[in-house]
Amino acid sequence: MSDRHVGQVVDRVHTIVAEIFSSLDRILTSVVACYRASDSFSCAGLAAVRPEIFACLSRTHEVVAGAGVIVAPGVLADRRRWLEWWQAPPEQDPIFLDVDLDPESLNFYDYTAAEWFAVPERTRRRHIVGPYVDYGGTDTYMLTFTAPAEVDGRFLGVVGADVRAARFEALLLGVLAASPAQVTLVNARGQGGGDQLAAVARRLPAPGSGVGPAPVTRVALEHRHVLRGPGDQPPVGTRRVLPTRSAGSRSRPSSGVGAESGN
Repeated sequence: MSDRHVGQVVDRVHTIVAEIFSSLDRILTSVVACYRASDSFSCAGLAAVRPEIFACLSRTHEVVAGAGVIVAPGVLADRRRWLEWWQAPPEQDPIFLDVDLDPESLNFYDYTAAEWFAVPERTRRRHIVGPYVDYGGTDTYMLTFTAPAEVDGRFLGVVGADVRAARFEALLLGVLAASPAQVTLVNARGQGGGDQLAAVARRLPAPGSGVGPAPVTRVALEHRHVLRGPGDQPPVGTRRVLPTRSAGSRSRPSSGVGAESGN
């Protein structure tokens, strides 16, 4: 397969990724503005970001299944941990995802250990994880895109979006079908067949950077638990999600791509 065909696939992947991160950048800008405008950043202050989250879901409704802000512990004045996460069911208004954030609970969801949170916290760079099975949430293969939120050196958390792997694949079908050879976009484990495009992840430039390719590290698969337990009443429109697997379980890996890209 010629470099031209590889380049066409790379370009298409970059376009999809850039569009998703562009929407996340708008949420990120809103988070930073709310933080700077508040003397004591709280859940009420973070709620001001919701219009931008809903706008992201509306703009990308055919691609993004959920989006929001995941706050680093200790950033909010009134909550130790918080997920301002909203799902976008087809033909429905966004639904708030209620998870168990009580460390004393058996169903405690420690999102700080999740790769999509821990890697941006460590590297201060954008990150993509998956595909993985979102047990208890959507029960489908998912890709998670995250970008770090930071103000004056303080890590506030991440903004993120979930993309169904099937939809991501569908967006690539045109360019893949046009290739004269079989093409497989693979993940960090090298899963895939035919002419494996591990090079695709390495060649992805930083969206919007205008400076060419950025260093990329391919990453392992991650299962994100979506659990809930006792706690305060969630916002109107909340989806209460009950655990379907134990807190220590992991999803079955699938073929796909995971990449860490620069800002």
